[in-house]
Amino acid sequence: MFLIDILLVILVFFLVSQNRKMSTRVDGVETELAALKQMISEGGLGPALAPQPVRQEAADAVLEEMRAEEPDAVQAAQADENTPETTAAETGADETISEPPRPVREKPSRENLESYLGARWPVWVGGVALAFGGIFLVRYSIEAGLLGPAARLMLASLFGLLLMAGGEIVRRKALPKISEIYANAMIPGALTAAGAVTLLGTVFAAYTFYEFIGSGTAFALLALVSFAVIALSLLHGQALAGLGLLGSLVTPLLVTTDAPNANALFLFLGITWLAVNAASRIRRWTVVPMLANIGTGLWVLVYAAIGTGFDPLPPTLTMLVMIAGTIFLWPGQQYSAAAGTGWASLLKRPPLKITLSLSIMIVLCALATVASGTSTGIDPQFAFLAVIATLAALGAARAYAFWPTIMSAAGAVLGTLITALSLLDYIAPEGLDGTPIPLPLSGNEIAVSLLLGAIFTLLGFAALRRFRREEKEFSIAWALLMGAMPVTLGFISFLNFGNFFRDWTHGLYGLAIGAALIAAAEWLFRKGEDDRIDWPANLAVAGSFAGLTLGLHALTNGIVTTVLVSVLGFAYLMAMRVRAWPALPWMMAAAIVIVFGRIAWEPTLIGANSLGTTPFFNALLIGYGIPTLLAIVSAWLLRGSSDFRVRNIMQALASLSALITIAVLVHHAMNGGKLSGDVPTLGEQSIYTLITIGFSGILMTLDLKTPSPVFRFGSMIAGVVATANVLSLHVFALNPFFSGEDTGPWPFVNLLLLGYLLPALAYALVAYLARGRRPVPYVAMLAVSGAVLGFLWATLSVRRFWRGTNIADWKGFIPGETYTYSVVWLIMGVGLLVLGSKLDAKSIRLASAGLVLIAVLKVFLIDMSNLEGILRALSFIGLGAVLIGIGLFYQRILVKKSDEPDTDSKESTA
Repeated sequence: MFLIDILLVILVFFLVSQNRKMSTRVDGVETELAALKQMISEGGLGPALAPQPVRQEAADAVLEEMRAEEPDAVQAAQADENTPETTAAETGADETISEPPRPVREKPSRENLESYLGARWPVWVGGVALAFGGIFLVRYSIEAGLLGPAARLMLASLFGLLLMAGGEIVRRKALPKISEIYANAMIPGALTAAGAVTLLGTVFAAYTFYEFIGSGTAFALLALVSFAVIALSLLHGQALAGLGLLGSLVTPLLVTTDAPNANALFLFLGITWLAVNAASRIRRWTVVPMLANIGTGLWVLVYAAIGTGFDPLPPTLTMLVMIAGTIFLWPGQQYSAAAGTGWASLLKRPPLKITLSLSIMIVLCALATVASGTSTGIDPQFAFLAVIATLAALGAARAYAFWPTIMSAAGAVLGTLITALSLLDYIAPEGLDGTPIPLPLSGNEIAVSLLLGAIFTLLGFAALRRFRREEKEFSIAWALLMGAMPVTLGFISFLNFGNFFRDWTHGLYGLAIGAALIAAAEWLFRKGEDDRIDWPANLAVAGSFAGLTLGLHALTNGIVTTVLVSVLGFAYLMAMRVRAWPALPWMMAAAIVIVFGRIAWEPTLIGANSLGTTPFFNALLIGYGIPTLLAIVSAWLLRGSSDFRVRNIMQALASLSALITIAVLVHHAMNGGKLSGDVPTLGEQSIYTLITIGFSGILMTLDLKTPSPVFRFGSMIAGVVATANVLSLHVFALNPFFSGEDTGPWPFVNLLLLGYLLPALAYALVAYLARGRRPVPYVAMLAVSGAVLGFLWATLSVRRFWRGTNIADWKGFIPGETYTYSVVWLIMGVGLLVLGSKLDAKSIRLASAGLVLIAVLKVFLIDMSNLEGILRALSFIGLGAVLIGIGLFYQRILVKKSDEPDTDSKESTA
């Protein structure tokens, strides 16, 4: 039974004696080398007998091994190598004696197979075998019935202690630098690990199988062994620290009790985390702290998932210990040299394993806490607030903490959304009228959301004050979050918990955030740099605008909010007279975009039932007109701005806003006070066509000043989409001639104006701008589409004049109507001819010729058979006169251009 123990003792002392002998031999060799070097320095030996760089090659080999296994040990070894050790006699040696050049050693692509098979794998396999040997020894004594339980446990404990003691003896007497060469396969570490496993198994057996000790004693002993292993890992390496961590994390699972104590559990986990990270900080390990973060976080998730008797306080305190420990145990100065610059470096900044694992686990645990809903202790909302705020504080305190910064922001938003969604499930029984009655809120939801947003703003101030000069990208991230987070959380809180009529809490909060960020912008611009874009300062301006917008949304509603948002943007634009901040005009553009969003959400702005039927002079004129007027004035004020991007964008937004306003007012006027209906109408489709072709023109305008493939191809795609709508819907499907839709009572301002003339003018304008700037086929498509729409407007207007507001095809044709078509078409053809000549545009002149040809065909094919009397004669007389006039006009044009090439220079340029 004791044979294995005796053999192990003999093995240990054999290794010690062999190591001592080898150490003695190496010391003797080093002594002889030193004597030879001394003789050389005294001139006793010739150059032929000079010592070769054997030791240098050995040192190089050691460093190569260390690079493969322990990068931190390489730095220490190189530091030791660079330490001056020469004596005065050595420094005064004959300079004519020089060492041969050191051969350059290439880093091996993979480790030597002999090193793997002979020096590494046997060590750990042997350690595992020793651990199993201890377990099997106890098992054998049980099966054979040789000893009692107490004796078995005592022998197993002695065996484990003997292994750990043997590991320490071997470590002290090992070969020089063997620990650096085989850092991941140290014999002392393997012996210590085997002893630790034996002791852990012994304690567990004493508690579970023999019931010699209680749960408290077993827990304490298991923890003591784990902590001892963690302490010994400072001597034996990171692998042993991982074993101690594993033992600590598994200890609560091995020791069960009828009355579990969450406080004791998370106190133990917190102490374990601190011990592991303290040891890792000394040795600069990163893998074991990462595993500690993951393991501790998993315990919190398991505890939250159990549900019954959940108390957020113990896990919250443990998470706070983890975050605070990371702040103080891992200072940022040691990573400043390896930090680098740029966003890619910021994402990979060390210690990446620690910060990323900590951020992910903390956020998951915080979300699990707030999702638990109810608890037996503190409110989960406050626990969530404390954890996320502390994680954000880590982000503001350390330049390497980019991931804690981003993950804390994401966790804050997700946690607030989870709170809002979870409240949808808490519905009281139905009331007397059958509608569900929502339960009253506790009030903590609003307080936590707003307070967490304010904390991000304060931390942003701290981060910018500390890192603005040295960490450009990190400062940009915090400048963005200090405005985006309070506004985002405030909007979520307002939409889910606020009073839509007037909410003073959210309103004053938004105004306070806006004022604070204006002050931040003033502070940042005062200390900014003039030779580059100051992104943090400009982002502070944008954050202040967002905060004030939140305040307006909370304190006002409907059309008032829409108008005040545009007024707020215009106020930022006018502030350029006081402060030359680049971001100020962009806030006006943002305001118009927000107005567009509100219009898309509720086109009537005040509700369909409150809109009224008065044409033009109604709420739409105020809600659409004031933002449009301010956009036009802003574009005019920025006409000479050096920032051509905001100048072009404001011009584009003003144009689009004007188009939408005109279209909406006309549509409201001719539809009896309605903006939309269940059945698609030409008026509604016309609004979409105007917006699409207007968007095409906006993108093309932007492309003229800021060339971009996105603007270029985007403008043409929008134009093609608009043209497809025109050819399919305006010409056929929604044409009042085919659909029978009423055109409205007004003579000129009616459905035909909105459905045909306004889109025709829009197409003409975009085609004019596209001449020479877009491919000829695209310009021709726009011109033809505009001509078709104009032709349809004139033709259908003639029919409306003769047939009334309903111009459906079933009414047929009358002679006066037929004759008027010819007159109108000829007038349009002549007008296009004059315009084409004035603009020197061949495409317009060709369109004129096309209309005249249509008129000629109509006169000869239709008027000749359908008209009678004076109308038939007038039709042919008028046609003849117009054709003669057109011929004379063309002759004059050709005479003037006889010496010039008959080309349209503008249209020929792609």
